[in-house]
Amino acid sequence: MRPKKTILCVDDNEQTLSVRKFMLETRGYRVLTAINGQEAITLFSSRQVDLVLTDLGLPQMDGNALIGHLKEISPEVPMILTSDTVRAGERPHRADAFLSKGCCSPAELVERIRVMSARKRGPRKATVPALRSLAADTLVTRAS
Repeated sequence: MRPKKTILCVDDNEQTLSVRKFMLETRGYRVLTAINGQEAITLFSSRQVDLVLTDLGLPQMDGNALIGHLKEISPEVPMILTSDTVRAGERPHRADAFLSKGCCSPAELVERIRVMSARKRGPRKATVPALRSLAADTLVTRAS
């Protein structure tokens, strides 16, 4: 059995957060929740997170600033920014995807999460044995 993906959901609206948590847990995800940026940074720093889903309109630190902090910690983790007041393209952001809350259905949100959590962003790190094997193959090819 494959391990469950862990999603960090951040929203200051506890009802929205509760609905998202239920929706994602019933589809097999582990869900961590935070109601502000500082709480999200603490969770992200202490746990293995496969994807971040955050609202833009957070108190003290907006979702875009939060993503900036989280990308400094782990840039390969995909992050989705949502908003019910800003449309895609109206403001620059650091997220891997931007979704307007009213524009996509729960099924579309879940599908976007499934696709984005299936792979991490950024270059894959080569292991030392893999590098040694590559070097050995290169030497054999050049000697031939």
